[in-house]
Amino acid sequence: MKFGHHTLALHLPGRLSSLGNRLSRARYFRGHGVHSPFVYAIVREVFMRRELLPGDRGLYGALLAAGVPHRRAVQLQNLAIHCGYATFGMNYADADLCIATRDLPRAETLALARVAAEGGHTVALLSPYDGRDRQALCAQIVAEHRSTTVDNRGYLLVFNNHLPKQHFKL
Repeated sequence: MKFGHHTLALHLPGRLSSLGNRLSRARYFRGHGVHSPFVYAIVREVFMRRELLPGDRGLYGALLAAGVPHRRAVQLQNLAIHCGYATFGMNYADADLCIATRDLPRAETLALARVAAEGGHTVALLSPYDGRDRQALCAQIVAEHRSTTVDNRGYLLVFNNHLPKQHFKL
C-alpha cells in the first residue's frame, strides 16, 4: 500500500517493534508505578538530574574516556554518589560499582556478574540493546539474578542487595 510517495510496509515493522518496548516502559515514566522506595529514589534523584551531584567525579571522567555519552556518564556518577559507592571498576568485579563495557566478551561479562553477586556489588552493563547477542546476554543475567534489576535503555543496573527480585524497565 502506498501513502504519498512512501510504502507503508517498509516502515511499519520497525515502528511496531519499538512500540512494544516503549509501551512496556511507559508505566514507570518518571517513577510512577514503581513500588520500590529504593528504585523510586534512584529514578527521581539520579536519572532525572542533568547536573552532577557534589562529590568525587572520578567515575565520570573514566566513563567519558571510555566513550560513554555525557548523559549516561552523569547518571552513573550520580548513582555512585547517591548510593554511597566508594569504589568503581571498569570490567572487573572487585569494586562497589562494577561497570561492564560493551567490549567485554560474553563469558567474562557473565563471570563478572557472578563474582559481583557473590560480593554484594552493583553491576552496570553498558549498551544492553546493542545487538541481539547483547540483548540475550542481558536477558540471561536478569533471569538468573536474585535481586532487583533496572533497565534504563543505556545500561542495565544489577543490584546485589537485600531487595526482592524485581525488574524495572524505565
